[in-house]
Amino acid sequence: MRHWQIQEAKARLSELIKDAEHEGPQEITLHGRPVAVVLSREDYERLTGTGESLATFMRRSPLHGLEELELERDRSPTREIEL
Repeated sequence: MRHWQIQEAKARLSELIKDAEHEGPQEITLHGRPVAVVLSREDYERLTGTGESLATFMRRSPLHGLEELELERDRSPTREIEL
């Protein structure tokens, strides 16, 4: 990740944005302290998810609507390990 001082980031904003899009996140510092990260839109959307609710996701499942869905717990004993 490339580090930009805030003054440099302001002066070279176009380059900062292009680097975020093509090279990944870009960190901005103020007085040597990290204060912000600029991400590409693609990275942002990947990190924030689809915005879809869990209920909507489950409705898209191939198992949605099945009347008889049998779920069994494996009752076999746990294996022994040596510590």
